[in-house]
Amino acid sequence: MRLALYIFVTFALMAVIAAFTYTVNPDHYAMELMGINFSFPVAVWIVLPMLLLFIFTLLHMFIYGLKNYFILKKWQKDASTLEDALYWSLINEPKEQKYGLDAVRSSASLLGKASLGITDTIEGLTPRLTRVVNIIQKIKNGEYVDLKEEKMSKVFGTNNPILTQNYLNRLQSDDKFIEDVLKAATQYPEVVKAKALDLFARKENFIKARKYVKVFDTKSFFTMLERVTEENRLEFTPEILSEFVEALDMGCQDYIKIASVTKKYFNPDENLTIFRGYQLENPKAQNAYLYLLFEYELLEQVATYLNEQEDHEFMKFRALWELKQEHTKYTLEDIIDIQTVCNETRLY
Repeated sequence: MRLALYIFVTFALMAVIAAFTYTVNPDHYAMELMGINFSFPVAVWIVLPMLLLFIFTLLHMFIYGLKNYFILKKWQKDASTLEDALYWSLINEPKEQKYGLDAVRSSASLLGKASLGITDTIEGLTPRLTRVVNIIQKIKNGEYVDLKEEKMSKVFGTNNPILTQNYLNRLQSDDKFIEDVLKAATQYPEVVKAKALDLFARKENFIKARKYVKVFDTKSFFTMLERVTEENRLEFTPEILSEFVEALDMGCQDYIKIASVTKKYFNPDENLTIFRGYQLENPKAQNAYLYLLFEYELLEQVATYLNEQEDHEFMKFRALWELKQEHTKYTLEDIIDIQTVCNETRLY
């Protein structure tokens, strides 16, 4: 019942009862209380308990109404807090929240330690949650979203998987961003840096690549090296090669892979000079140097070099040299598997 109607009905009932009582007994009744004499018509004494009950009823309604008001406010505040918790869990940045009601806290506190994944479209969400769900779905579908424009550039942590995926999406659609990542590689997750390097290595030449030699890895370097052809050498020069060799941690097999390419495009003297220097600085390049000596049929230099090494070293190369002294028709590939020679001669 509405409060105004309740008050009206109560007063109407008291008026009816008072009027009826007055018609039956119009006399007065006196009562002394604490030395004070109270004299009212009998009708007033009849409705007085009703009035007191009405007052206490209103007081009771006010107290419980106020209590319910505060509970409702707590529910509203917890609903807002719950929306906030869902928001941070959706973007994989869960945060602890404070709830006013135990009924909410006992379940919703889980969101402070959990991330939520969306598998399908959801209807009936608040505008804020709808917006973030749409953004996440776009990113998952391979679309780049400008988070700064969406005012979300500062909500993601550095290694947040959603942010990382958004970076990867941008790499596929924005060639300029590839170099932006390489220029500030430490500011991006490793997977983004690796993808940027891979895309760069598949598109650019060595002149551009030398600017980023400090962020290159051997995988990306060889991706570029495999693209070198007689028609398009990608500006590959001995000087640039040496810069990459100095910057990267090359292994024995890496040097051989490099030598198998450089023998096609560098002249023999130039190539041997380079690898002679490499093997002096790094023993891991010795197999590659021997490989080139055999490729160029410089057997005297092979003999000299092997004599300078321990007898138990480079046994496959020694066997090939011995055979070539008697049968020049033997080639390196007949005796040595160049892909595994590093494992057979030394452990690197």
